[in-house]
Amino acid sequence: MPSDEYSCVSRGKLKLKTDGEIKKKKKKKKDKEKLKEKIEATANEVNGSSSGEGSTSGSGQRMLTKAEMAFKQMQEKTQKKRILEKASMTHKERVEKFNQHLDSLTEHFDIPKVSWTK
Repeated sequence: MPSDEYSCVSRGKLKLKTDGEIKKKKKKKKDKEKLKEKIEATANEVNGSSSGEGSTSGSGQRMLTKAEMAFKQMQEKTQKKRILEKASMTHKERVEKFNQHLDSLTEHFDIPKVSWTK
């Protein structure tokens, strides 16, 4: 009974249409313009809602509060500290420190040591 399963299948080779030319669809400029307008509208909404959080100057830029300024200053300070710590050690010293850390771990976390000579 396998012929019943495939009774609706056409037998023979496939025929390709060669009468008409294949035309590519061109993108319309209107679609791009609409997309830009939507993006600008959402950006304006986001800016409009965030302006209520802090005071604004006449130029439209948002002024930072005292807490925000202190937070940014602390971030810059910690970032400078990290940079100085990284710059103080050479690559060889960092590899040796990493290997010492690996030695202190249990065998469960065992990975091969990193060699600085290769």
